[in-house]
Amino acid sequence: MTTQLGDDAARLDVAHAALAAISDYLRLTKPRIVLSLLVTTAAAMVVAAGGWPGWSLFLATMVGGWCAAGGANAINQYIDRDIDAEMSRTTGRPVVTGSVTPGRALAFGVGLGVISAAVLAAFANALTAALALTGLLLYVGLYTLWLKRSTPHNIVIGGAAGAVPPMVGWAAVTAEVGLPAITMFAIIFFWTPPHFWALALVLNRDYSAVDVPMLPVVAGEAETRVQVVLWSVVMAGVSLLPVAAGWAGGLYFAVAIAAGLGLVGLSLWALAERGEIRRARTVFLFSLLYLMVLFAALAVDAAL
Repeated sequence: MTTQLGDDAARLDVAHAALAAISDYLRLTKPRIVLSLLVTTAAAMVVAAGGWPGWSLFLATMVGGWCAAGGANAINQYIDRDIDAEMSRTTGRPVVTGSVTPGRALAFGVGLGVISAAVLAAFANALTAALALTGLLLYVGLYTLWLKRSTPHNIVIGGAAGAVPPMVGWAAVTAEVGLPAITMFAIIFFWTPPHFWALALVLNRDYSAVDVPMLPVVAGEAETRVQVVLWSVVMAGVSLLPVAAGWAGGLYFAVAIAAGLGLVGLSLWALAERGEIRRARTVFLFSLLYLMVLFAALAVDAAL
């Protein structure tokens, strides 16, 4: 009886260790960020297909997109492990805590990138695989390795990496990069600065402590709030490009106008704040919802 209990306890310990390891590697991919990227990929697929693109292609593209974005995030945590250990928001990341060694995190990220290319090339097309890898390389090479620690314009230029997923979705259906894909790329590209600078206001002390030149660190919080307003206005205008280009209709137009007014209004509301970051956090959270609503409206508009 004692032996049986001991064996059961040992099996439970192994199961718990396995689940903990799975959880750690999943956290390396930053699932919430990846999910938001996949929403834009899925919407682009629906727009390209003029409806549902089919389950096999959809699932393959989601898996490939998840691996590409997750791989980029894992490599990012390998590269940024030094500053992650000094920032309160990131001290619990697996590489920092030691639950995943740096070498394994790097290997995991690279492996996911390889899987992404293989899945997308096999079940979609070579262009889709190439675009997904381009997004990974832009995030790792252009943003993380070069721009992030060298210029306050890091997120403006580096935002190109996060704008690739809808192009992946479009190419998976059409095997080309058309005007709608470029327009969706532009929407995310111009959305990134007000979204991320609102977050940078919240995390200003963290970035300042590790000498990462985010805009609030270099230009100050007041100037950053002004830039969030200005880029929100630009974003509201850019969001109307699908209608101007003739491939989105009245439903999307109405949603884009309403959502754009909300984003600009909240940015102006946050501009008046002094010494607090509660309103900046609200702008950041709303901007996430804003992007999801825009792409959902594009998909519904195309399907109808």
